[in-house]
Amino acid sequence: MAWTLNVTELEDLARGAALLGTGGGGDPHVGRLLAEAAIKRNGPITVLDPDDLEDDAFVIPTAQMGAPTVVAEKLPAGSEGVAALRALEQRVGRSADATMPIECGGVNSMIPLHIAAESGLPVVDADGMGRAFPELQMETFSVYGITGSPLALAGENGETAIIDTGSDNKRMEDFARSLTVTLGGVAHIAEYSMTGADVKRTAVPRTISLALNVGRAISTARKNNSDPVNYLREALAKTLYSHLRVLFRGKVVDVERKTTGGFVRGQAKLEAQNGDILDINFQNENLVARRNGQVVCIVPDLICILEEETAEPITTESLRYGQRTTVIGISTPDMMRTPEALATFGPSAFGLEEEFVPVEELNEETGEPEI
Repeated sequence: MAWTLNVTELEDLARGAALLGTGGGGDPHVGRLLAEAAIKRNGPITVLDPDDLEDDAFVIPTAQMGAPTVVAEKLPAGSEGVAALRALEQRVGRSADATMPIECGGVNSMIPLHIAAESGLPVVDADGMGRAFPELQMETFSVYGITGSPLALAGENGETAIIDTGSDNKRMEDFARSLTVTLGGVAHIAEYSMTGADVKRTAVPRTISLALNVGRAISTARKNNSDPVNYLREALAKTLYSHLRVLFRGKVVDVERKTTGGFVRGQAKLEAQNGDILDINFQNENLVARRNGQVVCIVPDLICILEEETAEPITTESLRYGQRTTVIGISTPDMMRTPEALATFGPSAFGLEEEFVPVEELNEETGEPEI
């Protein structure tokens, strides 16, 4: 069933998206401001349930592309997203009936909302990652047979480009990444155009709603002076993300990161009061968490670092020494754990040696480590 998204809901939505971004996806703050301004100018956004899409509807997902550290410093002009959408419509010779996120985390939960408000299109309550991933081929769309090309890319000074690599979505990522770096590290894109039937078959459903409910859970817990983790566990229990485990509670004692090749890569070390150590490796997003050398959560399951008292999500670019944190692991939907999906965005896709094991199997039911 369709529903209406207004300005008052954006703060909770952005907070929930930052959590689902698993440390990456870009800080949603700037994207939220863009969406807020567009809604104030043009009115609220219609959000479509994927099941309500006509099978022959034409949907064009939209996003921002770039390293989170650059995205945080390089503000968009505001016209890039619609420019990318229009360039792709012109290339394929068909106007979009709706847009949709490619990922439900970070800034890319907000960019399609801004584009929807500016263009008058509805946005589909679904996405192609169920979280955030650093590369464009790492999408359920790609896993289940949708071709990303042609891709339209737009820069802040009015530049547009079309990339068409046929069915090779990894090569599409490589070309788009190179152009994004040339444009200063940030670009806006439209890609993976598909029918409504394809959306229903390949997208992770209702992730805009999920982000909104996750953000509301944190806000409600704060108002009630209650433990946000319990509210998050309850909010997730009846969704496709049904398992939450507390992996660690401790202080950030070291962070190493660098921006290279269009990505932020690095690692963080956290220490508990009892001396236990949690090491987290990331490439834009958190990839693997090892407690005292043992894996406690690994991609594609979500590793989310939260500020200890408020549960405010902490992104990889904002991690710093001395932060007191709670680290949680969240299970991904079953469609993201198939052999085909793991081949695309499982541990081996990031050069990790460990095999994927679900977070609920790596950790006891309570998820509370001894500290």
